[in-house]
Amino acid sequence: MKKIFYPSINETLYTGILDNGLEVTLLPKPDFHKTYGLFTTNYGSIDNEFIPLGHDSFTKVPDGIAHFLEHKLFEKEDEDVFQKFGRQGASSNAFTSFTRTSYLFSSTDNMLENIQTLIDFVQDPYFTEESVNKEKGIIGQEIQMYQDDPNWRLYFGILNNLYPKHPLHIDIAGTEESISHITAEDLYLCYNTFYHPSNMNIFIVGKMDPEQLMQFIIDNQKQKEFVKAQPIERRFPVENAKDIIKEDQINLSVSRPKAIVGLKGLDDVPEDGFERLKYQTTLQLLLQLLFGDTSESYLSMYNEGLIDDSFSFEFTLDRSFHFADFSTDTNEPERFANQMINLILKSKDSPELTERNLNLAKRKMMGKHLKSLDSLEYIANQFSGAKFGDTTLFDLAEIIDSIELDDLLAAQEAFVRPEGLSRFFIYPK
Repeated sequence: MKKIFYPSINETLYTGILDNGLEVTLLPKPDFHKTYGLFTTNYGSIDNEFIPLGHDSFTKVPDGIAHFLEHKLFEKEDEDVFQKFGRQGASSNAFTSFTRTSYLFSSTDNMLENIQTLIDFVQDPYFTEESVNKEKGIIGQEIQMYQDDPNWRLYFGILNNLYPKHPLHIDIAGTEESISHITAEDLYLCYNTFYHPSNMNIFIVGKMDPEQLMQFIIDNQKQKEFVKAQPIERRFPVENAKDIIKEDQINLSVSRPKAIVGLKGLDDVPEDGFERLKYQTTLQLLLQLLFGDTSESYLSMYNEGLIDDSFSFEFTLDRSFHFADFSTDTNEPERFANQMINLILKSKDSPELTERNLNLAKRKMMGKHLKSLDSLEYIANQFSGAKFGDTTLFDLAEIIDSIELDDLLAAQEAFVRPEGLSRFFIYPK
């Protein structure tokens, strides 16, 4: 077990990779009463074409199967896992994103029992055709509810424009039609490939004895047998800038029009974990300077009534994709989109890009970062993402401090390309 001390934040991390490939990370928080555990597989909704473990050719599975699998793992032959966690005084949940699926619990008592339950239920799948068919109705209702959410539709509208071939544009839960084809055999195929310990990590944060806990997890894994791991090969459609849909719209039952502008990253993201996190942080700072609520651009659009408090922007970077999106409710959706695109394209010469503004933005980001370290949930979720190799959340302060104005200008030049822009509107019926 490796012990890493971070003197600037006075935190000590314990990490180890077990013989079966499972990555374990422990963060003791002796002054906390709660323990939070997260068991994550590097498998999400976009991973719908791959070579299954033990096979030698690609297979394609129905959209939404990662999320479907997440639902089904809680159901066992003899009982529901939620009830077991409840008896042990813990609350539990799970979530599926584009690139990962995580199972979690939090409790103030019975830490070892809850960790054992977390690991054991995830590593003990039980799928039957009868239970799979029963679940289709439940998830179908969940999909319908998301379809009623105009902001969800707006987000996936711009993703469909930016990534018309890539599975990123498909709802994480799939469609009612796609999940109707899922079988118990499909679930086992995906489970056996992506839930191998070598593709998973477990992160525990809270009050603990790290030496005792690491041995507890090692002993748990020694009692189980796993087939030999093999590298997972995924396949995604090839896309280029010409595939981007420049504009699209739909009509829904909304009180005001909605508009979103998307900017797809067409540049190469750094492979090195530290540089990759720095690239992400630099672009987040750049967008904050350009469009944050103290920027001239924001105040001008707000005072004109072109945007309101619903205005938001975000930069997203993950396995195989990165993009930015800017959205608002507005009575003038086309004018908003035109103005945003104009501001984005001219952002290199923006008067907001000054040393003074950058220092203010860095201080704000640093404060928010340090405050977030008081949240066990936030820490665990950030670590389990594992997007930056050996570089972690605890390296972020150093990265924020290192970013200079020239870094922002270089990132702007690489990321902002006119051919990467698109816009999507929702109009009232």
